[in-house]
Formats: sequence, structure tokens, C-alpha cells
Amino acid sequence: MSVGNRGDVSLLVCIALLCAGCGNDRTSSNEKQARTTETIADLGALPLYVTDPADNPSSPEKVNLGRLLFFDPVLSGNKDVSCATCHQPEFNYAEFLETSIGVNGVGSGSKRRFIETNDLPFVKRNSQSILNTAFNGIKNGELYEPEKAPMFWDLRAKGLEMQALEPIRTLEEMRGNSFHEDKVLDEIIERIRKIPAYSVLFSEAFSGEQEPVNQLNLSRAIASYERTLIAPNTRFDQYMRGDSNALSTSEKDGLNAFLVTGCAKCHSGPMFSDYKLHTLGVPDTDNRKESDAGINNDYAFRTPSLRNLRYTGPYMHSGKFATLEQVLMFYEDVAGGKILNSNVKKEQMDSLATHMDVNFKDISRIVEFLNTLNDDSFDKTVPASVPSGLPVKGL
Repeated sequence: MSVGNRGDVSLLVCIALLCAGCGNDRTSSNEKQARTTETIADLGALPLYVTDPADNPSSPEKVNLGRLLFFDPVLSGNKDVSCATCHQPEFNYAEFLETSIGVNGVGSGSKRRFIETNDLPFVKRNSQSILNTAFNGIKNGELYEPEKAPMFWDLRAKGLEMQALEPIRTLEEMRGNSFHEDKVLDEIIERIRKIPAYSVLFSEAFSGEQEPVNQLNLSRAIASYERTLIAPNTRFDQYMRGDSNALSTSEKDGLNAFLVTGCAKCHSGPMFSDYKLHTLGVPDTDNRKESDAGINNDYAFRTPSLRNLRYTGPYMHSGKFATLEQVLMFYEDVAGGKILNSNVKKEQMDSLATHMDVNFKDISRIVEFLNTLNDDSFDKTVPASVPSGLPVKGL
């Protein structure tokens, strides 16, 4: 891809650094090998269009149905919370809370609270944005397979179709205490079948099927809608496509600092993520009593995308950092040998983080570059009503 004129390219040519190998390699300081810093070629512009799975091609009917389902609390056990409760258009389809309040909650945004008689916990992790998840898994020069796209902080699901049903099954997110994990989706499908408007919409979206209202089609409709929620034309994307004036000189300096400090070792490719699990010692949220050790009990969580960060704070899996400056100061502390989570041992820490070279002087420049990854021109349409007749987005 073009990245502007030769002067811009030369500005971004990075020197070799002494740094560690990949993953949780325990190489001692005397055994470190020289490694060339990542360059702008390790990043990339997003495609302007998404790729659909072969078994779920998009259609206007599917997208319309998926949008209604996304905002309809009929999908939750208590009919009080929808997908949009924790993934709000005004917050980049994320939420401005450390960790979310799902079932048994009322209110929206910072005013959301549990009802007085509550026995359910906060959602376990920070609500990740759904925006651009259609591109999860995309890498430079590799075939993109949307059905294998890595999802969630712990990679427990692949593809938006699989991802769409997980919150419905999860106790504190949408299921609640009224239904068992193995039975709740059967209940949801029965509810939807009894709503005439949904019967028509499913028949139109999945024509030719004898019983189109089923779990598979529920997931396909929601996934089809989520694939329309993209923001692929940031100023950084424009720069990568050849517009050398899309970034200012100071923003290019910030890009260079982003590369030299080692950020791109994990935040790479068009989505600025390697989609891998890394142990960083991030502090736990105070919203849960138990410590979150992750899916493998090693405190490793997936590298999040850096796109549209302006709208998706707070940050990290626990939502402990309110600003990007705090995130970068955390990495400066990690590189200095500090571990902010007392449950994480030194030998567990990922060497890609401990050998970063983030300095206070770089932080403001890197944040300035990260703001070039924002694109506010995504679909924020909220339906005026939903077929169930319940409050749009929930209580």
C-alpha cells in the first residue's frame, strides 16, 4: 500500500532495538537478540467492505431483522436487557462503565444501576465495542475467514454468529436466574415464534425454510446486522491509501513513536491487534469479588483493537483505566518492572510488554496518533420500536 511520498516513508523508518523474543519467553537480559522494530508495513488500512461467511450472505432483510433483535429485550431471560444495553451506539457500541450491569439493572450509561433486590453480579469484563468486529482476525497478506474471527476477551468464540448467542446464555449478561444455561435459548425462540411480526420478518430473511425461526437464524440475523457496523475510513486509513496529507507532522511523529516503543508488536495489522492472549498484570475490577484469571487461569487476555478508542473508554479487560494516557503509563510501569495485579507472578508476565520502551515523553505523541484511528461516520440508527412491544434497548 502507498503511504505517501518518500519523505513520509523516511520519517517512519525505524531503527533496530535490543528487545525480547515473542510470547512469554524468559530470555535473560544477556541473551536478548537484536530485532528490528516493526514498521508501518506491519499496520494497514481496513478494507472498505466486509466479507460475509459463505453460509450467511448478507441481505437487507437479514440486516433489518438483526437490528430489531439487537435492540429487543425479548432476548433476555427477564425481558429487561438487550444487546444494545451494553453496546450502545452513542458509545461506539460499547459502554462508558468499568464493567456492565446486565440483568436486573435499570437506567442507561453512567446512571445505570441494579434494582434494590438484586442477587446478580456485574458483568465479568469491560464491554468491548462491536464496531469493526466484522474485521476481527484480518491480517496483512492472509486470507480472511469471517467464520473463524476471534471473539471476546478470552477468544472463547469464533465468528460473529457464535458470538451473538453467548451473552444470551450468560447469567449476569442477559440470561438471569429464571432459566438454565442449556434451556434459555429454547425459551427465547418460543417467545419469538409467538410474535407475528417476527414470524414475518424471519420468513422474509430466510425464505424457503419451513421453520425459519430457530437458533441458527437468530445468530445469523444478529451477525448480519453487526457486520454493517464498520468505520473503515479513518484519517490513518486515508493515509495508508495514499493521502500523505491525512496526518499532520506531529501525528506522524506519534506513529513513529508507536512503532519504536514496541506497541505494534501486539497491536499490528489493519485492526491493530494480533488477536493473541497476553499476560500483562492489569488490575482487577473492584466490581467483582473474585479475581479474573482468564480462560487459561494465567491472567492472559486478548489484544484489543485500537480503533475508535476516543469513544470506547474505559480501557483494558477490567475497565480499570479511564484514559489512554493511563493505559500508556501502565505500560511504562510494566516496562519498569512493576506488576499492578498482585495475583500475577513475575514469570507470568509477557516479555513483549516488559521489554517495551514507553517513556513519559512519548505518551502524548502516541495518543495524538491513536486519535487518527477514530471514525465517527458509522451507523447509529436506533429503531423507534421493536416487535415485542418492550422498551427499546431494555429498562
